Amino acid sequence: MPYIICEPCIGVKDHSCVDVCPVDCIHSTDADDQYFINPDECIDCGACESACPVNAIYPEDAVPDNWQTFIEKNAAYYQK
Repeated sequence: MPYIICEPCIGVKDHSCVDVCPVDCIHSTDADDQYFINPDECIDCGACESACPVNAIYPEDAVPDNWQTFIEKNAAYYQK
């Protein structure tokens, strides 16, 4: 199951998660307001979750109810 980056990342976009990802599956452009995790590349290691300074990263099955829309937002990012 992939990890999902949720609302606390918006506007912060700290790259600590990118730095620790062993498979470089976390992406963003300058125009994006947050980072996104590619579900096809993620190896579910959890390194990003513990590195995030704003607690924005969750396993897909543990995303808080109020941030469930970020599951679809992350999937849509990779369907472009």
